[in-house]
Amino acid sequence: MAATTGVGLYDRTAARTSRVVLRGYSTSFGLGARLLGSRARADIEAVYALVRIADEIVDTLRGETAAEMLDELEQQVARALASGWSTNLVVHAFARTARRVGIGPDVIDPFFASMRMDLTVRVHDEESYRRYVYGSAEVVGLMCLAVFLNADRRPGEPLREAAPHVAAGARALGAAFQKVNFLRDLAEDSTGLGRSYFPGVSAATLDGPTLAALLAEIDADAATARAALPRLPRRARIAVAATLGLYDRLAAELAATPPEELLRRRVRVSTPAKVAVLARSVLAESLPGPRPAPAAAAVRA
Repeated sequence: MAATTGVGLYDRTAARTSRVVLRGYSTSFGLGARLLGSRARADIEAVYALVRIADEIVDTLRGETAAEMLDELEQQVARALASGWSTNLVVHAFARTARRVGIGPDVIDPFFASMRMDLTVRVHDEESYRRYVYGSAEVVGLMCLAVFLNADRRPGEPLREAAPHVAAGARALGAAFQKVNFLRDLAEDSTGLGRSYFPGVSAATLDGPTLAALLAEIDADAATARAALPRLPRRARIAVAATLGLYDRLAAELAATPPEELLRRRVRVSTPAKVAVLARSVLAESLPGPRPAPAAAAVRA
C-alpha cells in the first residue's frame, strides 16, 4: 500500500497540481503531452505549470503588485533548485524536474527576464522582440528538450545534452508557437494589455501582405523544428510531430482568415479536429522505417 504521508505523497501531490494547471489552460499542449511516457509527461506538466503561473502574474494580475510577485516566484524557484523543496506545489514539481533533467539558470533566468519585460515594455523593436521571444519561448523549448533527453535519468547518471542543431530545433519550436499566439492575440494584446510584440505591426496596421510575411517567418521556425525531429527519442518525436501537425492546421486557418476578421475573433481549432490531427501525425511517425539515433551529442555529470 502506498504511503499516505511523507515526501513521496508531497511529490505526487505537487505533480498532480501541475497536471491540473495544464489541463485547465491548454488543450493542445495537454494532448501532445499525453503521447509521452509517464515520467516525461509529468516533467512537461511541471515545466508548463511554472511557465503558466508566471504568465498569469504578468497577463492576468498585472497591476502594482505584479513585479513583486514575479520576483518572489523567481526567488522561490532559485531556493527550490538549491534545496529540492518548496512550499509552492508548482515550484516544488518544477524544481524536482529541473534538478533531474538539467534545467538551470541559463534558461530560467532569461525566462523570468522576458516575463518582467511584459510589465515594462509596451511596444517592441527588433532587438527587444528577439530577446523577448528567446526568453519567453525558445528557452521553454530547451527546457522541454532537456526533459525529452533526461526524463528517465537515474541519480548519478550523466546528463544527456543535445546536438547543436537539435537544440536549435527546440528553440525554433518554442518561437513558432509563441509567434502564432502573438498573431491570434493581436487584438487583445493591443487593446486589452496595451502591447505590440511584432516590430512595426499593430492591430491598426495588420494587412494581407503583413500577415503573409509574419506567417512566412513562423513557417521558417517550424521548418527548423521539423529538421530536428528525426534526432529526438521516439516518444518525444511522435509528440512533437503531433504538436507541429496542430501548428500546420492553425497556420492554415490563420492564412485563410482576412486580417480584419483576425482582429475580431481568436482563431481556434476545435477539439475533435485537434484529435484527428494528432491521430494522423502519430500514425505517420509510427510507420516502420529507418530512424537516426537519438539526439544526445554529449553527456555531463
